[in-house]
Amino acid sequence: MAPSTGAVDVTRPSRDGGRDAVGSYLLGPVAKPISIDFALEAKCYSPAHSVGVRETSRLISRIRHRNFGVLVTTSYFQKQVQEEVHEDGHPIALVCSRDIISALRQHGRTTVESVRQWLTQSFPSL
Repeated sequence: MAPSTGAVDVTRPSRDGGRDAVGSYLLGPVAKPISIDFALEAKCYSPAHSVGVRETSRLISRIRHRNFGVLVTTSYFQKQVQEEVHEDGHPIALVCSRDIISALRQHGRTTVESVRQWLTQSFPSL
């Protein structure tokens, strides 16, 4: 989904400082890119359970100067979350289930089996 993503470290399951992963995103020319740090929070919710302001506020409070956040969910975001992030200019990328499905389809993964095979090959330790 973000091909310029650099190193990413998945944090431990608890006491992670409110982040599920931290990483860097590379900008600029390939010969001499700059790296911008990000914090990622992931929420694996059912399609009926939305991500609300509480979860978003937690990530916003963890972002440091010159960093950005990524909030990913297998569900959707409440309208208030989308409005606040955009209107207040928070440096947060919101990625919902529709975005995940779109990215998978763009890379030819259109069936459950093709996604399962890709996950097994790409992340053998899971």
